[in-house]
Amino acid sequence: MSSTHAPAVTSRREQILKEAARLFAERGFHGVGVDEIGAAVGISGPGLYRHFAGKDAMLAELLVGISERLLEGGRIRAASGGDTPAAVLDALIEGHIDFALDDRPLITVHDRELDRLREADRKRVRRLQREYVELWVQVVREVYPAYTEADARASVHAVFGLLNSTPHLSRPGALPGRTEMSALLHRLARGAFAAVAADGGASGAGAPAGIPSAPSGPSGQRD
Repeated sequence: MSSTHAPAVTSRREQILKEAARLFAERGFHGVGVDEIGAAVGISGPGLYRHFAGKDAMLAELLVGISERLLEGGRIRAASGGDTPAAVLDALIEGHIDFALDDRPLITVHDRELDRLREADRKRVRRLQREYVELWVQVVREVYPAYTEADARASVHAVFGLLNSTPHLSRPGALPGRTEMSALLHRLARGAFAAVAADGGASGAGAPAGIPSAPSGPSGQRD
C-alpha cells in the first residue's frame, strides 16, 4: 500500500479568505468590492454570502483567526519545542518566521485595517496578542534570567517588528530563497535578544551561562 498522503484540500471558505487578504493588502479594505473577491475565487459576488455575511465578517475572521493560530501554535511549540529554554525560543522564532514569510498579506491587513473591526473583535485580537507576547516573555526570561520583565517584553516587541517587516523588504523575487531568508531572520532575531544581554540591557541583564552572545544558528503584532 502506498504511503503517499493526498495533498490538503483547501476549502472554498479558505480560498475566499486567502484572496480577500491578498486584495485587502494590495488595495485596502474599502478599495475592494465583494464582486472582486468572488471573481478571484470563481464565484459570483452574491455567492460569497453563502460563506460570509460580508466584507466585515471576512476581515474579522482573518485578523481574529491569525491571532488565534499564532497563539495556539506558540503554545504547542512552547510545550514541545525542546529540552532547553533556548531550544523552545528557537522553536517560537521558527513558528513566527513561518507566519512572517507565508502570510505577508495578513501583516499588511492587520497594520492597516485592525481599527475597522467592531469593538468586540478588536478587543479579542488584542487579548490574543497580549497572551502571545507573554508566552514569549516567559521563555525569553528563562533563556536570559537576568532580564527584567520590562526588558524582555520590549525585546519581544522589537523582534516581532523585525520579523513582521517581511512585506516591506522588497518584491519577493528580489529576496533570498525561502530557506535562506528563514535562516537569516532567525539569526537576526536571536542576535537581537543576545545583543540586549551582551550590552547589559536597560537593567543590566547579562548573558546566561551556556548561551552564546552571538547567534548560533537558525511573528510584531501590536499589543
